[in-house]
Amino acid sequence: MIHLPGWRLEIPKRNIAVASNKCRVTVKDIMADGDRDIFVYRGVQAPRNVTHVRIDKSVEVIEEHAFFNCEHLVQVETHDGIRKVGSWAFYNCRSLRSINLRSVLEIGDAAFHGCNSLGRIDLRSAVEIGEAAFQTCENLVDVKFGDKLETIGNSAFSKCTFLERLKLSSIIAVEAGAFKSCKALTSIELSERLETIELCAFRYCDRLQRIAIPLKRDLFLSDWRYLLNCQFDDCDQLTTVDLVGGVHNKIIASLHMESWRIEMIAEINRINQVLPNTPAHVKTAAIKQWMDSVIDKIDHYKAEHHGYVKEAVTLLELALWKAKLDEKDENGAAAGRTKTANIIDAESARKEKRVTCGADTVIRNVIPFLQLQECADHVPVNLPRVAVIHV
Repeated sequence: MIHLPGWRLEIPKRNIAVASNKCRVTVKDIMADGDRDIFVYRGVQAPRNVTHVRIDKSVEVIEEHAFFNCEHLVQVETHDGIRKVGSWAFYNCRSLRSINLRSVLEIGDAAFHGCNSLGRIDLRSAVEIGEAAFQTCENLVDVKFGDKLETIGNSAFSKCTFLERLKLSSIIAVEAGAFKSCKALTSIELSERLETIELCAFRYCDRLQRIAIPLKRDLFLSDWRYLLNCQFDDCDQLTTVDLVGGVHNKIIASLHMESWRIEMIAEINRINQVLPNTPAHVKTAAIKQWMDSVIDKIDHYKAEHHGYVKEAVTLLELALWKAKLDEKDENGAAAGRTKTANIIDAESARKEKRVTCGADTVIRNVIPFLQLQECADHVPVNLPRVAVIHV
């Protein structure tokens, strides 16, 4: 036991002996705060029996294993200069109830694994969350994700059984089992930037009812050995899929034929009619098949649309050339007339030829075709070039 004036700290000698090379505890590392003793962390590994910790302003990285198995740790005071929490840093800190992670950019593997008492965490600055980072944090009910997060590692939040909602507005990759067995999860909204959802990412989320995902081919990573997808399998109550991002809506609204637009809207809505009756073990397969079908139809109608554009632009080009040639003929025939009469006749002839050759109709109808290229910027449409005619 160590005695200091005005307060008392008990540190079992066996802990100091075991970690003597790592836990360099001195008087300046420990301070009194009322009836509490606070350990000031300046790096390396803390003694296992600490209960309250303050991270020193000089620390930007909480090192690997820093508070490994500190089962009595209740509270950690941080500061806005912390950038990284190393792997296993707070592993199995079962009593930890409060820690501010708002400034942290990277959470290492298993950094908070088994922190059963954590209820809320702020990760709005995080860019990457490592494997099993918060696995089995069973009382975690609320996580604030920011607009910088790109990757959530394997099993990062697996078995966080009280987590209810997710909004990942910037996520690019959700790795295998990231939210597996999150039994209370009811709603998930993923990013338009999302590229990959790996195997079993949301499997066994029993209460999950709604997901919002981008319309992308190969979004679900398959098991190459068995050609299986299981991202949302065994989510018994999953009945609703919404699409994030507006590109598909813009493309559909720009399609020339009304029948195409009606068919596309019906196909998009089909999943929410089919999914409620789909067996839980094939939910992912049903969603993937539907997404592929929607994308195939969009590609088909875009190709049809492009054919109409090409035909319309060709007609427009021919009409303009015909109008130009007819105008020259009119000018030659009217060579003996007065200047005023020539102007009046030329204008009249031009209007008449524009109507008779169909140029007015082509010009009026070609504009909607050209709008599709602006909307479908993720799948470019190469329009034919129109010859420039100097009239």
